[in-house]
Amino acid sequence: MIDRKEKITVKILNNTLWDLPSPTSMSYFWNFGSTLGLCLAVQILTGLLLTFHYTSYASESFSSIVEIMREVWSGWMFRFIHMNGASVFFLFVYLHLFRGMFFLSAVHKDVWLSGVTILLLLMAISFLGYVLPWGQMSYWAVAVITNLFSVVPLIGNSLVNWIWGGFSVGAPTLTRFYSLHFLLPFVLSFLVLTHLYFLHKEGSSNNLGLNSNMDKSPFHPYFSIKDLYFIIGVLVISMLISFYYPYILGDPVNSVPANAMQTPIHIQPEWYFLPSYAILRSLPSKTAGVLALALSVSIFYLIPFFQLKFSTKFSNFRYLMFWSVIFSFAFLMKMGALPAEEPYTSMSKVGSMFYFSTILCLNL
Repeated sequence: MIDRKEKITVKILNNTLWDLPSPTSMSYFWNFGSTLGLCLAVQILTGLLLTFHYTSYASESFSSIVEIMREVWSGWMFRFIHMNGASVFFLFVYLHLFRGMFFLSAVHKDVWLSGVTILLLLMAISFLGYVLPWGQMSYWAVAVITNLFSVVPLIGNSLVNWIWGGFSVGAPTLTRFYSLHFLLPFVLSFLVLTHLYFLHKEGSSNNLGLNSNMDKSPFHPYFSIKDLYFIIGVLVISMLISFYYPYILGDPVNSVPANAMQTPIHIQPEWYFLPSYAILRSLPSKTAGVLALALSVSIFYLIPFFQLKFSTKFSNFRYLMFWSVIFSFAFLMKMGALPAEEPYTSMSKVGSMFYFSTILCLNL
């Protein structure tokens, strides 16, 4: 005999998105997911339009960006939206991630693990796209990051040469990155659909920390209206940034064509990579730095496998650990934007240890 909980679960699987029963206690913190879906659609659309005029050849790529900005009808608009859209995308990805950590959304293991995989792939896609303008910072960023693969035992140097398409960063590197940047968003879209499937199968979490299917309301109109209001606000702010302050989140050094003979004084990635970058360069060993860099994101895979105790969910200790994670993340972001010298290197070491320890303590 099927009990009430199983009947409701079957009903959830059979219903459409508009009729999907959702926890009545969900607040505006649950609008980040729908906003990320919009960001993905905008990035794919604007990126597709930009490919019509972009040239993935090292000697012409920077000039093609200039032509898009100056000669193509509304090219400047699509480029600014695509460029700043990446920052908006990562802003809401991090908000979505930290909201899930605070409300213990990792109890839905499949949803959480697929979400972390999306984050890793999004980072790869964003890095590939950052290289395409072939500016000074783009060139040296790919030279530094790809060289990290040399730590792979036995095949490290050969792997780096294969990625480069030669013995240094050049035209084959750019062509390969362009092809991957074009193709991987479709893989990301598939992962997003998988993420949504698991979400609708297991149900949304809620801010009361209750894993229950009893207290539900239809998604539409109660939550779809919230999504609409939130998305309109995000669109307005994003358009204001793209139209009036388009370079506020970028590095002016990248407005200079790539020069292999001149290294920038201070190499740094975009703001959303700064925490991981600070962890990477805080360790003197290249191998240890690469492992710490990989662990800075992959550590989120471990969260669902901890023994989560709902009795201590809203304890003062959990609040302290959560805000400590936020503080350490922001601190490492600041350290990553500063030169790789003392005392910033030592401060990055302390921040890195604090970051990893607080994430682990948060789920004890």
